[in-house]
Amino acid sequence: MWMYLGLLSAVFLGLHNLCKKHAVQGNEVFPVLLGTISSGFLLLLPFYLGSQYNPDYMKSLGFYIESIPLQKHGFIFIKSGIMAASWVLAYQALKHLPITIVTPIRSAGPFFTFIGAIFIYQERPNPYQWIGFFLIIGSVILYSKIGKKEGIVFTRNKWIFAIITATFLGASSGLYDKFLIQTLTLNPQTLQFWFCFYTVAILLVILSINWFPYAEKRQAFKFRWSIPAVGVLLQTADYFYFKALQDPEALIMLLSAIKRSQIIIAVVIGGLIFREQNKRKKLVPLAGILIGVFLILYS
Repeated sequence: MWMYLGLLSAVFLGLHNLCKKHAVQGNEVFPVLLGTISSGFLLLLPFYLGSQYNPDYMKSLGFYIESIPLQKHGFIFIKSGIMAASWVLAYQALKHLPITIVTPIRSAGPFFTFIGAIFIYQERPNPYQWIGFFLIIGSVILYSKIGKKEGIVFTRNKWIFAIITATFLGASSGLYDKFLIQTLTLNPQTLQFWFCFYTVAILLVILSINWFPYAEKRQAFKFRWSIPAVGVLLQTADYFYFKALQDPEALIMLLSAIKRSQIIIAVVIGGLIFREQNKRKKLVPLAGILIGVFLILYS
């Protein structure tokens, strides 16, 4: 069941990436990011209020948000800091790079998770899983060569470094999620609610320094329907992902790879919607990534 939950998470993540690209195109990145996380927070707020005033009903629905000690709040705040940094970098990169370049680079996230899962959680891959992960990395390198034809030189483009750093931070957060869910025994909705709360607080501090004081930036911001859609889709994807992680048999390295099947939506549908270049050539490394994911799933 945890694999099916991982695939459901991938579907919503793919739709989330399409909406995110629409939200940031020609727009101010930081308020877009704040809007998406705030919409996710507002989606979860009724569950928190219901848990305070009618806990038995919320428990019967399976959406009860628990009261947690200060120590667990600290651990969730660390996750919020990691992901806030990752998203700031990723949104900036997405604004300046094609989605068909950004998404495959982010698909290298399972490689970092893979290494962490081996050394931190002692998860043991078999030969097919090794092949699958190296296929994913090799495909990302092939994407870099295609990207040069679009005027994107990977070694001299700061947004490439931004998306690589964002990918590493995201993978670190994925490893941390297993600790939060399985070791601290946080339920998904409790983790999601407080994660959104602290991330909104962090982003408000960032915006108070580099966005709110500047009238030109405030006027450049355009509200779009895709901004709240990103937040709702992300929280839906995260819910299924965290539910999968609750299973003690779930392997974080495999879940991370399963989530990358979202690139089918981002590369194929996104390439058509945003009319990006070299779509056919990008199908070759796309196939490599899919084969890598397949080997991991069915090994």
